[in-house]
Amino acid sequence: MTKELRRLSILMLIMFLALFASTSWIQVVQAPSLTANPENRRALYDSYEVQRGAIVAQGTPIATSVPTNDLYSWQRMYVDADMWAPVTGYINPVLNSATGIEQAMNQQLSGTGGSQFLASLDRILTGKPPRGSNIVLSLEPDIQRVAYDALGDLQGAVIATEPSTGRVLAMVTSPSFDTNLLASHDSAEVNAAYDALEADPRHPLYNRAIGGDLNPPASTFKLVVTSAAFASGEWTPESTLPNPIRYTLPGTSTTVQNSGGSDCGGAETVTIADALRLSCNIPFAELAVELGDDAIREEAEKYGFNRSFSMPLESTPSTYPRALSDDKTALTGFGQGDVRATPLQMNMVSAGIANGGLVMDPMMVDRVVGPDLSVQRTFEPTEFGRALDEDLAATMTRLMVANVSSGVASNARIDGVDVAGKTGTAENGKTDPYTLWFTGFAPADDPQVAVTVVVDDGGGQGQSGFGNTIAAPIAKKVMEAVLNR
Repeated sequence: MTKELRRLSILMLIMFLALFASTSWIQVVQAPSLTANPENRRALYDSYEVQRGAIVAQGTPIATSVPTNDLYSWQRMYVDADMWAPVTGYINPVLNSATGIEQAMNQQLSGTGGSQFLASLDRILTGKPPRGSNIVLSLEPDIQRVAYDALGDLQGAVIATEPSTGRVLAMVTSPSFDTNLLASHDSAEVNAAYDALEADPRHPLYNRAIGGDLNPPASTFKLVVTSAAFASGEWTPESTLPNPIRYTLPGTSTTVQNSGGSDCGGAETVTIADALRLSCNIPFAELAVELGDDAIREEAEKYGFNRSFSMPLESTPSTYPRALSDDKTALTGFGQGDVRATPLQMNMVSAGIANGGLVMDPMMVDRVVGPDLSVQRTFEPTEFGRALDEDLAATMTRLMVANVSSGVASNARIDGVDVAGKTGTAENGKTDPYTLWFTGFAPADDPQVAVTVVVDDGGGQGQSGFGNTIAAPIAKKVMEAVLNR
């Protein structure tokens, strides 16, 4: 072999190896991201040529595909669309957009996921029409219906989970919208529907259970502050705090007071247990300053604050900021000031306490099932982390039961069942309507469900509505539905 031929052979070998490496990189490493890229029109059209898999809740299909005579071959159809909108979302080729499970599980639903390669190859070889896989959710239609009806026309959200696993049993928001309107292939019709929803000041496209405009968690955040106090080893339920009628925020001339303007129980001091049961703001402002913002933030982050969760829907992070001054820290002691939370996050707090201090990652999908009914993938519960020792979680549970049995969360009581809970009523401005909260679980001794409710706009009552009068009864109905199933 001549020297020139040898050089040419080496050059050809190098070019071949480079081509092989680049194509392998694209096909193996970059393939998932390229497929998921919304600008990949080929992937978009391919996904619509496939009969998209169904989204299923306890054997009931809530999103299916029907044939069409247009470019896209199939169109999505949603059952009880308004009720399931925050879960299923929608997918539409005209808008070139998708939300909810339709977006998060698009590869599986469209048959382009890695776990479906062999099934796709088999269909090519046998000539079978392409079909996507079905997504089986953890949510239960009966629980979803009760939560949806209980929330009714109120603006807000409800989320119910299984404390021991993190499985979501119900997720509703209001106002909602008809996802079928956004599944239409009529460009004029679907664009008009989308523009109207975008322009609605009530923001029906928001999933308020996991995002949207986040609210102060109000007194439900006292659970996190109490947890931080107990975790420090320096405080117990019997520890006392000063009990004035008014409290001046450190370094300012601004004063705060308890709801109703009185002290907390009538004595010069008040225990943490009684301050939580009566939901008094001043003792928790004092406690927050004693603990410091670092300790509270660290405890909040053990429950999931300051991070997003993929269920596979992506949640908006709840926030507890860094480097707060003492006056700002005092406000967070009763869930005001700069702290913000989603219902999902406050649900993780109560569910973590219910689960002996162990916080689970939230999850909405149980398994992916192929067109031939084979299980292609299962999703197992995963631990987020431990927020509290088991004995301290039991103490927290006892205090939360007292909140319901003899405290200000009384409207969550269920006959014959010990319910653990905490209400909250968030102030949003001097004249703005309150935001109303409840978070809790039942039964206290064997938790089956954790429920969190948020009601915006004061529940239509401005500053006359309270968490116990509006949010707690909604949670009670959802807890009863789970316990009676």
